[in-house]
Amino acid sequence: MPDAGAGQAATRDFGVYLHVPFCRVRCGYCDFNTYAPGEVDGATPEGYVGAALAEMAQARTAMAGDNRPARTVFFGGGTPTMLDASALARLLDGVRQTWGLAPDAEVTTEANPDSVTAESLAELAAAGFTRVSFGMQSAVPHVLETLDRTHNPQNVALAVGWAREAGLAVSVDLIYGTPGESLDDWKASLAAAIALEPDHVSAYSLVIEPGTRMGLQLRRGMISPTNPDVQAEMYEVADEAFAAAGLSWYEVSNWSRTPTQRCRHNVAYWTGQDWWAVGPGAHSYLGPRIGAAGEPLPARRWWNVKHPLAYAARLAGGQSPEDSGEELDAEAVAFERVMLGVRLADGLPVTEVPPHRRDRVAGLIAQGLVEGKAAIGPHARVLLTRRGRLLADAVIRELT
Repeated sequence: MPDAGAGQAATRDFGVYLHVPFCRVRCGYCDFNTYAPGEVDGATPEGYVGAALAEMAQARTAMAGDNRPARTVFFGGGTPTMLDASALARLLDGVRQTWGLAPDAEVTTEANPDSVTAESLAELAAAGFTRVSFGMQSAVPHVLETLDRTHNPQNVALAVGWAREAGLAVSVDLIYGTPGESLDDWKASLAAAIALEPDHVSAYSLVIEPGTRMGLQLRRGMISPTNPDVQAEMYEVADEAFAAAGLSWYEVSNWSRTPTQRCRHNVAYWTGQDWWAVGPGAHSYLGPRIGAAGEPLPARRWWNVKHPLAYAARLAGGQSPEDSGEELDAEAVAFERVMLGVRLADGLPVTEVPPHRRDRVAGLIAQGLVEGKAAIGPHARVLLTRRGRLLADAVIRELT
């Protein structure tokens, strides 16, 4: 954990992430640190809440002197709404007591459509949650089946309606490029998502990770990956559909109805703000700061032990749950700023590109990957074209 993270980094915002490692079932594509019932004997939601609150108590000591309240709080997983709404409210109260909440704090929970009720969402809103992000993924039954998603697609509209009634902002998450998904399937999912009139949409291309069940199916020839050209077309179709519905891209895979409805928590990640991450396997980050004795402290990233029982046992014994960490020098921080900042619709100031790479910008403009007008003048920025968004990784390689 940070060395008496006492120095207040007044120029950066502070957020809190809570990783809830429980799911009803493990989806075949998922490589997150999550556990379905019966996978870990003795790991219970009740035990998780106690351990998470104990980690917050340690954080209060570790960050003594840093008086920044949390401007964003994000409950992810896993499926946070596998916990009762009252348990999520207790955890949010823990955040309040540890760091405080900014008056305009954004407080989000992820949820599966089948894991909420009108009553539970109303309870979350009353507890201070402001936003819910539903894992819709697809509206097509055979695509959901391939992804091992268990929710009934008709329930998404119900859940969104309940969230609206509770006064919560709504985001829906989609995945495209699932094996066996046609372009027409994807268009049907887009139409269904847009019909919900969400404030925010995320759409990610499926990546089949080697250690997942889907990765095993791929190795055995049971499924075939989607053609990258088809995935690119799916992205373009999505961007056009979202724009027509009044949703503007602000990060390569994210669209919002207005700038104020962007996911502020994720924007904090992408712009190098600070956050403390609570829970098994959760990753935290504090940027360069000044220590209690006035000494400069480097940026630091650290992560907790992954197993829920090991996490709880450490905290029960008064130990830090940290598994390992790393310090980041100025060069590493600058590299990450380029890697993440390029993906944003606000663009990356050309002055933040390493000096020996700035001459590459002209070539990227010539290739149609970067907007030419935005890259000229005293406020020049690297701003991706739509084609540049499709090839964002290549742009980043050129600039780093």
